[in-house]
Amino acid sequence: MQGDYFELRNGDGLPGKRTVTALEDMPDHGELRVDVTSSIAIQPVSSAVIRIYNGTDLVEELRTDDSGQSQRLTLPAPPAEYSMEPEQPRPYAQYTIRVEAEGYRPVEIGDAEVFPNELSIQPVRMQPLEVSEREGEENIVVPLNSLWGDYPSKIAENKIKPMNESGEIVLSRVVIPEYIVVHDGAPSDSTAADYYVRYRDYIKNVASGEIYSTWPDATLRANILAIMSFTMNRVYTEWYRNKGYDFTVTSSTAYDQTWAYGRTIFSNISLIVDEMFNNYLSRPNVVQPILTQYCDGQRVSCPNWMSQWGSKYLGDQGYRAIEILRYYYGSDMYINSSEEISGIPASWPGEDLTVGSTGTKVRQMQEQLAAISRSYPAIPTVSADGVFGERTKEAVEVFQKVFDLPVTGVVDFPTWYKISQIYVGVSRIAELS
Repeated sequence: MQGDYFELRNGDGLPGKRTVTALEDMPDHGELRVDVTSSIAIQPVSSAVIRIYNGTDLVEELRTDDSGQSQRLTLPAPPAEYSMEPEQPRPYAQYTIRVEAEGYRPVEIGDAEVFPNELSIQPVRMQPLEVSEREGEENIVVPLNSLWGDYPSKIAENKIKPMNESGEIVLSRVVIPEYIVVHDGAPSDSTAADYYVRYRDYIKNVASGEIYSTWPDATLRANILAIMSFTMNRVYTEWYRNKGYDFTVTSSTAYDQTWAYGRTIFSNISLIVDEMFNNYLSRPNVVQPILTQYCDGQRVSCPNWMSQWGSKYLGDQGYRAIEILRYYYGSDMYINSSEEISGIPASWPGEDLTVGSTGTKVRQMQEQLAAISRSYPAIPTVSADGVFGERTKEAVEVFQKVFDLPVTGVVDFPTWYKISQIYVGVSRIAELS
C-alpha cells in the first residue's frame, strides 16, 4: 500500500483514491471506505458528505456515490509487525468520521480502525429525520479490539449443553438465522439496549473485534469458525430465552463475545464470513453446534480452549484451519454445515451459475438483481428470461464490486446468498414505502 498515488476524480468531481502523508510513527498504509445506508432496511444514502479526521486535523472530505459508498482512501497506519506479536504498541490507527446527508441525522464515529495493508469498511447507518426519535448528532465510538483492550475473561461453560440444562426449548435442527438479538451488556443489565442484527453481520462484527485482520488466512478461518459455532450453540439451545430473557446473545465477553454497534469491519474477514457463514463445528453423534470457547492465550490462560495468539502462530507454520481447531479442541472436531438458512427466498442451486446457464435458478437470480438495481442504480437492469448472458454477467460483476465480493461474474455460493440478502433488504423497504 505504500508509494505514490495519483489523485483521481470521478465524473462528479469527487475525490477518488489518494494517499495521505504518513506520520513518523505510522510508516505503513491501510485503506478505508465508508458505506452509508439508511437505518430502514438496506437503502444506500448517496451524496452524503464524509469528513475524515486524524485527531482534530481534517484529512479528507468525500461524498458517497449512488451505492452509498465513498472512494477508498489510503491512510497512514502503524508498522505491520505490531500485529504479529503480543505486547506491541497498538497495531492499528484510529480515525474520526463525520457523516452528513440531507434528510438524515448526522453521525460521528470515533476511533474507526485502519490496519496496515488491509481494507477497512466503516458501516454508517443514518436515521431519517422523519423517524428519528432524537435530535442532534449520533455519536458512536468503536471500542478497542479485545486483544488490545481490557475486557472481562470468559466464564467457562460446558462445550455441549445437556438437554436438562438447556431448558424446555431446543431447536429440532440447526438452522442459520437471518437475524439474532444482541443484548448490549451483561445478561442481568436491564438498561442495556437490544439490537436486531443480521447473523452474518454479527459474525463479521465479532471477528473484526476479536482478532487482527492481518493474521494468516487459516488463522482467521479457524477463529471465525469458532465464533460461528459458539453463536450457533446459543441459537440452537435457546440459551438465554430458557433463562427468561428475550435475546439470543450478549455483547459481554464474560458470557459471550465482543460485539459493538458501528464497529469497523475488515474486507478479508467479511469475505471469509460470506464464504462459509452456514458452517459450524461438530463432534460425532452430537447434533448441537459445539460451544467453542477461546481466549487470547497471553493475558489469559485457558486450557482445552483455543488460544487466539497460539492459533496465529500455528497459521504462521502452515497449519490449515481444521488442523488449528483440532489442535485445541481435539481430533474428533469437524466442520459441519446447515442447508437451512432463514430469510432466503430460494436456496443455493448447488453449482455455480455462469454465462450459458439457464433455468429457474437463473431467472430467480435475475429477478432479484433487477429489484436490487432499483435501489442501487449502478447495477445494470437485467431481464428475467432465465438465460445467463453477457448482460447478466455484467450486472453480477457490478453487484460483486459494490458488495465486496471477488469480481468474477460468476454466481457462486457467497454471491448467491449475498444477492438474496440484499434482495430481501430492498424488498422490505419497498413494502414500507
